[in-house]
Amino acid sequence: MDFKVQLIRNAENYPDKPAVIFEQSSISFCELKEGSFKFANHLVTSGIKKLDKITVFLPNNLEAVLSYLGVLSMGAAIVPLDFMLTQEEIIHFINHSESKVLITQPKKSIDLMQVKSSCPGLRQIIVCKEKIDGFLFWQEVLERSSTDAPSLSSRPGDLSSIFYTSGSTGHPKGVMLTYKHFDNPVRSMDYFLDLTNQDIILCAGLPFSHVGGFDYLLVMLHLGSSMVLMERFQPLELLKNIEKFKVTFLWMVPSLYIAIVSLKEYDKFDLLSLRYVIVFGAPSSPVLLKRFHTMCPNAHFINGWGMTETAAPNCYLPPGIDTIESIGKFTPGLEAKIVDEQGKTLSAGQQGELWVKGEAVMAGYYKEPGLTAEVLTEDDWLKTGDIAKFDEQGLCYIVGRKKDMIKVSGEIVFSAEVEEKIHRHPKVKEVGVIGVADRLRGEVPKAFIVPKEGESIEVEEMRQFLKEHLAHFKLPHYFEFLSELPKNRAGKIDKHFLRKAGGQN
Repeated sequence: MDFKVQLIRNAENYPDKPAVIFEQSSISFCELKEGSFKFANHLVTSGIKKLDKITVFLPNNLEAVLSYLGVLSMGAAIVPLDFMLTQEEIIHFINHSESKVLITQPKKSIDLMQVKSSCPGLRQIIVCKEKIDGFLFWQEVLERSSTDAPSLSSRPGDLSSIFYTSGSTGHPKGVMLTYKHFDNPVRSMDYFLDLTNQDIILCAGLPFSHVGGFDYLLVMLHLGSSMVLMERFQPLELLKNIEKFKVTFLWMVPSLYIAIVSLKEYDKFDLLSLRYVIVFGAPSSPVLLKRFHTMCPNAHFINGWGMTETAAPNCYLPPGIDTIESIGKFTPGLEAKIVDEQGKTLSAGQQGELWVKGEAVMAGYYKEPGLTAEVLTEDDWLKTGDIAKFDEQGLCYIVGRKKDMIKVSGEIVFSAEVEEKIHRHPKVKEVGVIGVADRLRGEVPKAFIVPKEGESIEVEEMRQFLKEHLAHFKLPHYFEFLSELPKNRAGKIDKHFLRKAGGQN
């Protein structure tokens, strides 16, 4: 995507139309272009060149939008960092990425003077919201800059971004994406969905530092659609925003839909404006997702799939197909196959690891040739780590993550299957299942369950319920009841944390 061209085009076609609606304010597409170009020109006049790395450490707000688009409109590379990270983490990522500029805002747990002294490669730190001595102030930076199109431009193969993702190991990996990679999300949505500039999209707190959140910026630019932006996910505010702004399109991970249907008043809102509701982060609970669908009967309810490493999304359940258990079909230009442990291609109905290949696959992990070689084969297939299968119609089903396979006395149990069955219990709000060590069986499942508000569940009650739905070796041997489950900033259940904090018995 050519961000400079797209910003100019939207400003010409929709100058006064709201581009971003945030809290009590909004900016038009003309203001979006001018603000982005002001920041881009500041970088250029400061000596920042194409391919230099710029770290953005902000929550989802208007300054974040202008920061990302400003950097990308002058051909530099963004390093998006989650605003929940610690000081130690951001110092590591700034140094690892060799960033030259940091854009942030005051945060109690972050000592910016310490960050500055610990990151010798940083040329400047720009602070939003509040003026702090010793640092550039965002508002003054923009006031001094030109609204002209920046003199630098990107090429499709240039590095556009380094998205840090820890995955299941906890080892941070910097996924390198080019400017061409940013064509994939909008191309895949265009292929499956009938979207126009009249659609109104809602980013409900999914951080821009995650590919799924950043995709909202891409779709807004590509379509010329208005984007309603929430700094954080709040289920009640989300429902109010859908009703108030007549939102037509949103995507989230399953746990966020679960949070919505857990509200007592969730069915009191008018959600008839929704045309497309997409679920990413499969596998998920069809029972709970179908409950959400009853709130928005006019919407196509679609499952999908993608990874940071594949410039997500890459796969959708085509509208009109009700098999919500499936993630659907892959977009043109991305090959997919299911392989066994030796890398041999399996036929329809057989389960194995999902491998994909095509232009959407990342350029590699930044400064990590060893890790890159572990997941990218010599002929450019990416090992996704998902266990999946195809049916006879070519629909793909995610069975579980490879890391979520539990080997019980030689039998394979997938956490996702056990979770789905537990979700069927009428008192269960949320559940996460992991494997824990067992001297006799090697591993056994352990379930962490959050009961619905006002409900309590006895272990024997749950065990008897599951005996009707699961084979004996798949039954959890341990149950732990919690008030909430740990989640990462994308809203997914943090299995790594569960294994670390509660995996021993």
